[in-house]
Amino acid sequence: MTVVDINIHHLPEDLFTNKKILNGFLNSAPRGFGEIASVIEMDNGKKQLVLEKPKGFPNLNYVEGDYSVEAKLAAMDEAGVDYGIMRVPVWQEWLDLETCKAVNDNAASIVERSGGRLFATACVPPWDREENVAELKRCVEELGFVGVQLACHYGQLYLDDEAFRPYLREIEKLGVPVVAHHTPLPVEYKSVLEYTNLRREFGRISDQATAVGRELFSGMFDEMPGLRFIHTMFGGNWFANANLLTPKKPQKKEAMQRLDPTGGEKIQQYMRENIFFDMTHPHSWGKHQVEAAIKVSGADHYLFGSSFPVFYSWMGQGVDFIENELEITAEERELVFSGNAKRLFNLPI
Repeated sequence: MTVVDINIHHLPEDLFTNKKILNGFLNSAPRGFGEIASVIEMDNGKKQLVLEKPKGFPNLNYVEGDYSVEAKLAAMDEAGVDYGIMRVPVWQEWLDLETCKAVNDNAASIVERSGGRLFATACVPPWDREENVAELKRCVEELGFVGVQLACHYGQLYLDDEAFRPYLREIEKLGVPVVAHHTPLPVEYKSVLEYTNLRREFGRISDQATAVGRELFSGMFDEMPGLRFIHTMFGGNWFANANLLTPKKPQKKEAMQRLDPTGGEKIQQYMRENIFFDMTHPHSWGKHQVEAAIKVSGADHYLFGSSFPVFYSWMGQGVDFIENELEITAEERELVFSGNAKRLFNLPI
């Protein structure tokens, strides 16, 4: 069975040796808002790019050598993954256009050297500027990128904000999907700050769930019905709240309406037609959780992803989990492993 991993992280291969590129990453993190980016040397001599928010609370770690085409293909071979789609992790929130162009150029080079096994998503600042739109079109129309990478939010603005509408309309015209990756922390993060797993795992789930909910309730898909979003981490477990957040009209007259009972059918339509999810390291979520997600939203809405190289083993563990532990049909397994990716990204495989 063909396997496509739609969540393979991409950073420039020369990130730690090209001073201009490295400074583009380090200087993009908004220190004035508590994002502290630094490079440290590990005990084994390799360099590590660390992102803290606030100082003393690390949220992201990138290790030298993990992002080469050779590392990606070797991991795929070991895990039994046939194809991969690359995305820039959460740095997408801050990178300037010049650095994005360098990131995209290296991604195109990796795609070319991968023997047809790797594909890329465009990394571009999502603001309505002529030069940004030009880079978006270059990535899709000239470099052959199969999607567009966005962060869940930019500063305090989630993707339903009016500021992003012009850029999203351009993406809709190009007919490629948006991959919305979590940011290091949700906009409101202080309540999850103190404890590492709560900050680094639940914080990202909360960010995804907030982003998906705002997109669904904003009505933006009425305006742009051809837009398709693929949110990582099961959309922050959004399937578990889909019915809760779209309550039915009460059968009896109530003293007051505490919830909005309207619009439920529209939300369900958007969930069917516009919102999809990647199973970021599905084995970590557990058998019952993943089977419930497929039962609630349908296998045609989930795509396999590993977040390689956050943990090297996640790719192989994820493949084994879907192949041997999930009690789903062969048709559902094929959709999750490759069918949905082939359809949504229009992959030539």
